Amino acid sequence: MLKRVFVAPDPGLLRLRSATRSVLGIGLAVTVCALTGHSLVAAITGGLAALLALFTVTDATVRGQLVTTALLPAVGFPVLAVAALLHDHPVGRDAVFVAVVGAGVYARRWGPRGHALGVFAFMTFFATQFLHTVPDQLPELYTAVTLALLAAATVRFAVWCYELRLPPVSVPAPPSARGLARATTRQAIQATAGSAFALLVGQLLSEQRWYWAVGATWWIFVNTTSRGETLVRGFRRALGTVLGIALGLVVAVPLHGALVPTVALVAVSVFGIFYTAAVSYTWMMLAVTLMAGLLYGLLGVLDPALLALRLAETGVGALGAALAVLFVLPVTTHATTDAWIQRALRCVHRCTAEAAARLAGSTTADPAPHVAELAPLLSRVRLSLAPLVHPLSPLRARKERARQVLALLDDCAREVRGLASIAADPEASHDARLTAACQRVEAAVEALTAPRSTRHPAAAAVAVPQPPTAEPALVHLHGLERALADLSAPLRSSPRSELVDA
Repeated sequence: MLKRVFVAPDPGLLRLRSATRSVLGIGLAVTVCALTGHSLVAAITGGLAALLALFTVTDATVRGQLVTTALLPAVGFPVLAVAALLHDHPVGRDAVFVAVVGAGVYARRWGPRGHALGVFAFMTFFATQFLHTVPDQLPELYTAVTLALLAAATVRFAVWCYELRLPPVSVPAPPSARGLARATTRQAIQATAGSAFALLVGQLLSEQRWYWAVGATWWIFVNTTSRGETLVRGFRRALGTVLGIALGLVVAVPLHGALVPTVALVAVSVFGIFYTAAVSYTWMMLAVTLMAGLLYGLLGVLDPALLALRLAETGVGALGAALAVLFVLPVTTHATTDAWIQRALRCVHRCTAEAAARLAGSTTADPAPHVAELAPLLSRVRLSLAPLVHPLSPLRARKERARQVLALLDDCAREVRGLASIAADPEASHDARLTAACQRVEAAVEALTAPRSTRHPAAAAVAVPQPPTAEPALVHLHGLERALADLSAPLRSSPRSELVDA
């Protein structure tokens, strides 16, 4: 786990920039709330709003991020009001909370903006339970959240908007489907069922802190698309919580809510959340758990028993998520992985075709957009195969095949990037053999992505390794052919269900 965080590559220091900017933005938000006379509860609410704005808003363009940030109060304020009004009405409160969970997950169908608004709505309701918000506090909380969002937006979009110098992020659209065939619809139902279970059992453990169980279920469903991904995420959340509680016993409890060291450690925790989120969910949860413990210390209610209760509630939430994904409209890892692999392979073909056309003299052909599209697609493949390549996975044969698929897809991406860079050179010459090589690549991709019922046994041998050549473009094309030919073994020589959990 240490290696994944501290040795993981950080191209352009983007993780470091994001984490540093987030500490500054959240720090400014809390400072502004404090200087304007807001209470500790309001300052914490504002800090949470700023954290969510900086963490969950991930639109492809800066303009889109700005619009989504501006829309956060539109969903957050009504939810805050309803949650506060229902504070003394447990039955209505619980029903609305579960409905917010389902709506928040369903909103993911509208892409990054829907995801961000759904998370903000859920966390607004969650925060009212965390801080025991009542209607009389609403005006103060509204102003605190507004000031915090303005402060965070100022840091993100005016003071340090490094994204302006970066190309737009390519976010792969989810597979098109309708009704229960849509993954977000099925997951919304799963999350609703899992949260209802977590809420009921969590209240048996604690009438005061039951919302921890619902929160655990919610966050396990975030950024997952199959039952395998959800189960792995649940394990990592539980492990991160255990580690965070152990650290909290050593660090947070002895502080007894002392202001200066607690604030400093909260800033370190915030940095850890943003710096580790992209590479290790376990480490991110450690930072989240430590931050929650420190905030409870500021509120004067932290003790070892509270941390033990948090662990128990997290276990209930993880169990609720596991039961939901296993028995309520399961979204199989097999279907999800197969779809993302096929999309990645088709993208490889489009990159190759555009590069070949550019080398042939076309002035309109451009492989660069497809190369940019390939990176997030491969990230989705890695996420889908995460259950198989997890260190604790007992399925050794499947783990090895999954690793082979990932390595060969990375080889394809490397060859495609090399081919695109050559095509971008205006002095690159066209070789007549490019057309034949591109046709072999096209045939190989079609063979690997064709429906099982229409596949020909010999189709996997279409892409045949070619002899070495001095032409740089052909070197990359032949490397691509070899990678596609090797992919036929793990993807097609045995049933797909042996590669991925059906």
